[in-house]
Amino acid sequence: MFRKLTALLLTLTLSMGILPLSLAEDTQVINVAVTQTLETMNPLQISSTEVSKYAMGLAFYPLVELDRELNFVPQLADSITTEDNLTFTIHLDERACWSDGVPVTAQDVLFTFLIETSPSCVNASMMFYAIEGVSDDNTMPEGATEIPGIQILDDKTLTVTTKWPMALSTFENNFGRYILTVPEHVLKDIPRDQILTDPFFLHPTVVSGPYSIVDFDLNHYVHYQANESFFLGKPNVEYLNLVVTASTQLLAGLQSGEIDLVQQTTADIPMDDYDAVRALSGVTAVSGTPVTNQSIFIDVENVPDVRIRRALLLGMDREMILHELLHDNGEIVDAYLVSSSPYYSEELGVTAYDPDAARALIAEAKADGTDTHLTWHVNAGDSTFVQAVEYFAAAFEELGLQIDIRTVDLSTLMTVADAGEFQIMSVQYTYAPVDPYTDMVWLMSADGWTRYENEAMASALMDTQSLTDIEAITERFLAAQKIVVEDCPMISAYVLSALGAVSNRLVGAVPDVFGTFVNVHEWTVQ
Repeated sequence: MFRKLTALLLTLTLSMGILPLSLAEDTQVINVAVTQTLETMNPLQISSTEVSKYAMGLAFYPLVELDRELNFVPQLADSITTEDNLTFTIHLDERACWSDGVPVTAQDVLFTFLIETSPSCVNASMMFYAIEGVSDDNTMPEGATEIPGIQILDDKTLTVTTKWPMALSTFENNFGRYILTVPEHVLKDIPRDQILTDPFFLHPTVVSGPYSIVDFDLNHYVHYQANESFFLGKPNVEYLNLVVTASTQLLAGLQSGEIDLVQQTTADIPMDDYDAVRALSGVTAVSGTPVTNQSIFIDVENVPDVRIRRALLLGMDREMILHELLHDNGEIVDAYLVSSSPYYSEELGVTAYDPDAARALIAEAKADGTDTHLTWHVNAGDSTFVQAVEYFAAAFEELGLQIDIRTVDLSTLMTVADAGEFQIMSVQYTYAPVDPYTDMVWLMSADGWTRYENEAMASALMDTQSLTDIEAITERFLAAQKIVVEDCPMISAYVLSALGAVSNRLVGAVPDVFGTFVNVHEWTVQ
């Protein structure tokens, strides 16, 4: 068994440049496949992608994380609380310490905020502008030593005050999961304008998470070694590798044993391989919680006639696509909240396929002079939905609507979306079930992809941030979603239940959309 693991590491060393190791006979190694290259391994430059967060979070522990049941569970912090949805109290685990034995303190958290809001280091992907005292461009004055909205109460406790009401789940999702605290005692003397490029981040010698980063190549791998001083206990598995792998190679890697884990948000098993993965011996396939929404965004400035937008919703046979192309690996919802969300309401229902109603709306709009020729931008890398759009386009032609399909790579699609240079575009989008507000308040705005403005919707979404009763919050999200379904600035084609997989030799690991790595230090290899 262990000779096989040593041979595997040597194979990875030769093929992907992973640091070769002299392994003892009983050394444990696990290989986690990811199908996305990494943008950075600097925790101060974390992006909103899950692969970025998990890759760095193994070394620089987040404050909290979501588990499989969508509960926020302690990580570096043992609690985050609020009494007024404005001031949030963060209490760090009393045991939390850096790998050099120095305690993790509230001052470390403040130091991290100060670095990330420095004009020379500002992280545009984070929402620091919501913190009292931080400017709208996410910065504090260069050299600032305090932030008005952050107060340290003691070594393990601090408060963060926001400029406007924020739901606890929104705070935990945006700050709790994505603030990766760095050690002040190691970095405090480095000039702010040099800290992002400091050699420390090429080989961090002091970490708070279960693993230390030994070596990495952003296009190929990250190699980790267990942190012996991890405050929750040294991980059972000594070495862990993130290996960047093509989606088409995941099945073969699982079959050969070269891949131990495929997690749903960091690796994409092709739909055509689902049955084959499920049939593998020695591997457990896990259908993830349906959260990844195949969203269809409509720029209402370029498609101003609501009758055409409604016809798009009514004229798509979404149930057929779910059954025929996805083989029922998912669900159909209207708007953006999935059934696993605590704010999901069955009252919204699902708009039925009604081609006759769609045909009538298209004819009425055309008679009034509305152009019935539309362009639809689709991610070329999503072959399943490209097929779906081709089917939809053929069906709409019979209903009187001509669709020009433009398949582009994801980078081009994002450029087109941000510039508003589209009529219809579709992309997989994961709205955090516990925090749909953050995405929706941007997407459904004049500055978002839809260029859509609706005061009633904006008010309903804002209400969700000041309320604490879950039924009241659900009612306000329901009101906002009803407007989405009526005006159709966005349509949900389907919600994908992505497939993950884990080798049966890896005990304790359960791949799912959320929560896979919360117990990584407890995993063992048989």
